[in-house]
Amino acid sequence: MFTTRRDFLQDGLLLAATPRIAISPLLTSSVSQDQLWYAQPAERWLQALPVGNGRLGGMVFGGVDSERIALSESTAWSGAPSDHDVNPAALSHLAEIRRLLFAGEYAQARDLCKQNLLAQMKSFGTNLPLPALQFNFDDSGPHTDYIRSLDLDEAVAKVRFRRNGALFSREVFSSHPDGVLVARFTCAGPSRINLRATFGDLNIPAEITTDSNNTLILRGHAFEKMHSTGNEGVELQIRARVMAEGGHVAASGQSVQVEDANAVTVLIAVATDFRGGDPEKACTQQVARAARKSYAQLRSDHVADHRALYRRVSLQLGANSTHDDTRPTDVRRKALTSGASDPDLLALFFQYGRYLTIAGSRDDSPLPLALQGIWNDGLASSMGWTDDFHLDVNTQQNYWAAEVANLGECQTPLFGLIDGLRVAGAKTAEKMYGAPGWVCHTVTNAWGYTAPGSGIGWGLFVTAGIWIGQQLWEHYTFNPDVEFLRNRAYPVLRDAAKFFLAYMVVDPKHGWLVTGPSDSPENWYLSPSGERCAESMGNTVDRVFVYALFTWCIEGSKTLGVDQDLREQLENARAKLPPFQIGRYGQLQEWLEDFQEAEPNHRHTSHLAALYPEDQISIRKTPELARAAEVTIQRRITAPHWEQSEWGRANLAIYSARLLKADAAHKFLVSLIAQSADDNLLSFSSAGVAGADQNIFSLDGNTAGAAAIAEMLLQSQGGEINLLPALPDAWPDGAVRGLCARGGFEIDLAWRSGELRSATITSQRGGASLVRYRDSTLQIHLRPGEAAHLLPESFKHGESGTNL
Repeated sequence: MFTTRRDFLQDGLLLAATPRIAISPLLTSSVSQDQLWYAQPAERWLQALPVGNGRLGGMVFGGVDSERIALSESTAWSGAPSDHDVNPAALSHLAEIRRLLFAGEYAQARDLCKQNLLAQMKSFGTNLPLPALQFNFDDSGPHTDYIRSLDLDEAVAKVRFRRNGALFSREVFSSHPDGVLVARFTCAGPSRINLRATFGDLNIPAEITTDSNNTLILRGHAFEKMHSTGNEGVELQIRARVMAEGGHVAASGQSVQVEDANAVTVLIAVATDFRGGDPEKACTQQVARAARKSYAQLRSDHVADHRALYRRVSLQLGANSTHDDTRPTDVRRKALTSGASDPDLLALFFQYGRYLTIAGSRDDSPLPLALQGIWNDGLASSMGWTDDFHLDVNTQQNYWAAEVANLGECQTPLFGLIDGLRVAGAKTAEKMYGAPGWVCHTVTNAWGYTAPGSGIGWGLFVTAGIWIGQQLWEHYTFNPDVEFLRNRAYPVLRDAAKFFLAYMVVDPKHGWLVTGPSDSPENWYLSPSGERCAESMGNTVDRVFVYALFTWCIEGSKTLGVDQDLREQLENARAKLPPFQIGRYGQLQEWLEDFQEAEPNHRHTSHLAALYPEDQISIRKTPELARAAEVTIQRRITAPHWEQSEWGRANLAIYSARLLKADAAHKFLVSLIAQSADDNLLSFSSAGVAGADQNIFSLDGNTAGAAAIAEMLLQSQGGEINLLPALPDAWPDGAVRGLCARGGFEIDLAWRSGELRSATITSQRGGASLVRYRDSTLQIHLRPGEAAHLLPESFKHGESGTNL
């Protein structure tokens, strides 16, 4: 039953490489299964196509008479570090607020929280969009055969069209190995490229100059007045060198002009002084290094670097494609709203989530994926949200797909952010709570902010640091590297546990150990007297993550053979945490008391973190609580005016997968793409939600949606690998290669007519696991690099845990 071969044929489905299906050609090219494509240019930001190298992003619009590349960079932040965010009155009022909450004086406690616990966020800042680079073409006449595409396998945005008998082509990519964004303009006819390169409207204080007759330079500062003082933020530079093959290049004023060229390559560098960098030096060096390479070499190096990550996983939802492959992506997405079935589009959405993770977060990225990844539409940053790191679900969702989708190293910049939170959060823990260890709250920024937010009802989520710290633990469970646990994960989690041991207090009514005052993000309840309140003692989501934190530290302590005294304290404290409770409607209670919800239609379901990403509630282990979680979901989505956010739909898909409700998971996934993603398949928070007056791009729907698809095909929580746990009727045939499971396993699966046909499980480090398919299980024991090739009959003979 063992094989060490990694590329094999499963029921006619080759899993050795990313599947690419040629369809009816447009122009002289074919559109692959791994492409988004369109028959017209983008008119809006949410129609443009994203490229990125983990730091430098671009949105490519693909116009005919002009091309626009909206630029962004992950460190282009306003604001500054501050030691004055914590409310100085917090510690002296903490005991009184707790007393009032325990006494049922919820409104009075709310008012004291507002006055004494909320923070000052004067220098918080936001990531800011950068001025776009604009190319205007001196060419006229009608065009035909237009096609605009994003090739996920190459990470290249492309445009092609015919005009006046000539074929014009463009390619844009953001190179990770060379650190620059590259744009290439060509024509099949000689001397046909005539363009003028300029910067678009200035949305930051900046000046534009030229250099050496072929280079545009923008020098500016990331200043804004909504989230900071208006004079705090990074210094930045954008440098664009325009290189022509044939023809003439000249700089004039604030533009670069090209006449009669055969081809043009533009190298675009962006740098800031974040963490002491020199933007002038960095941009100059990046452009100079890239200019030493030919375009072919730049492209080849970029594609090879990207494919090393992207091609680890392939997904095919259908043995034979039955949809009309010649339909553009926007047409296919719109068809979903009318009830069309398009499994291949869902597979594309999965790979798009992986693509965006790679493009937005590499192991050397200076910052992790923010609310909008590394891209920026200028909307989140210009309203109350900010384009920051939301730690009450959104930043976590940005990385939910990373481990299972074989992109674990893409989490590295997130770990760097958490390291910074540990340092800054130690000051917040001492000043605000008089406790050791570290703590952070609902939001953070590039500057290590850890104080509460500035608003009641959302700013006091005290276990946000545990939730984001879970990504460290997940990385360890998927890649059981004891040195990573010892040097990276355990110290962060241990210090968080020390904080909660000192911070929590005993609930006098039950004797339980509880957190508080804290929010259940970002929800509100009605007190018995009818007051609208949010802060409470011992809310359920806090219980979920404190229990998880103590469990991780207990296990880490045993594995590393350290901190026995601390381990005993954690075991004793964990035993005193509140139990999960089922409320008056059969729902999982969100708060310690069975409060009425002030907003029954609220988008947040934070207490369901017990179901995912945690495994404290499950169908097999806790069926009554699982049913209560289902009731919670049904009450939310059937409430009048349910807030249908992109990340909320992704959550519902992933919750349903954990509840083994395959068709429900599929329904929520389809609704995510059909109703909460735009023509470019980027997800958005809908107008009317959380104060937004228009749809605003938010990356979390893409990444959490990809995680939901993976969760439908493979789960590995609870000490077992579960194959096809939530396979919907809409995907009767398919195959997936390269998904990862906890314990250091990599999985290939194929199925037909809704039944497993074969599975190959490869151990990266060696180890054992229980493997489940439906109600049958078997035990595998593998050496490093060894693989088990399982067939359906393997489970028929291994129902009692037979060893293979």
